[in-house]
Amino acid sequence: MRLLVPATTTNFGAGFDTFGLALNLYNTFEFEKSDTFSVEIEGKGKDLPKNENNLVIKVYKRACEIFGVDLKPFRLRQINKVPTARGLGSSATAIVGGIEACVRFHSLDVDLEEKLRIAFEFEPHPDNLLPAFVGGFVICVQNGELRFSKLEFPEDLILVFAVPDFELSTEEARRVIKREISLKDAIFNIQRASLFVSALLTGRYELLKTAVEDRLHQPYRSKLVKGFNRVLEAGYSAGAYAVFLSGAGPTVCAIVSEDLADGVGRAMKNAFLEEGVRAEILLLRAESKGARWE
Repeated sequence: MRLLVPATTTNFGAGFDTFGLALNLYNTFEFEKSDTFSVEIEGKGKDLPKNENNLVIKVYKRACEIFGVDLKPFRLRQINKVPTARGLGSSATAIVGGIEACVRFHSLDVDLEEKLRIAFEFEPHPDNLLPAFVGGFVICVQNGELRFSKLEFPEDLILVFAVPDFELSTEEARRVIKREISLKDAIFNIQRASLFVSALLTGRYELLKTAVEDRLHQPYRSKLVKGFNRVLEAGYSAGAYAVFLSGAGPTVCAIVSEDLADGVGRAMKNAFLEEGVRAEILLLRAESKGARWE
């Protein structure tokens, strides 16, 4: 059995812990029934656990416990194309993989809410998890219970990711954020997050540069990313509509028109190099579908 789970990018500047998007880059999980658990990893993250400490297996076991079913061990072949600890939702793919494996192996009839209840034990961020489950551009609201709206992301936009060759843990990126903010900063972000959705729906992409400005997380996290300001400026100089941290970083994302994607990617890569940082460039599109079995 073969499961594809898409990468995700989140926040889009002002939409902190609210906006999430599935991408056409996938981690693939191949499951084969076995007497014991074992893991083989190809591609990214080859240093990830290959025993029962592997996140997919840990989540699968917890899902079996919650759903009240017996463990059915498997041999897992994990083909990773999503960079780890780079702000592209690699951990979310593993969490979704473990839950979906439990549901499939035991032919369970469970809804998204039940799946998310387990997923949140491992990562309490719906903006990362929901796009991996359902695909598309997702706006999340969580206050006691989760509410979300899924929108189609414009097909004529390319997302250019400059992925630096160093990791940044979500925990470290969260530690630097202020716990209290001013009313002025709250209004600043509300205005821009609203503008972002409007710009996407109306095709007024020239508004995106303003719409991704942020005062809640990016000013603090960007200091953890060597060369961020240079990369941001290079992206805009090359014609990007918007440039911002992907998720918690350190990856930097640009939203661009198709004809400028290659040039923006080169400019961002060179800007990182000028700071002594090597970076991989990924040119991706939005993915309308979430996790799916092949």
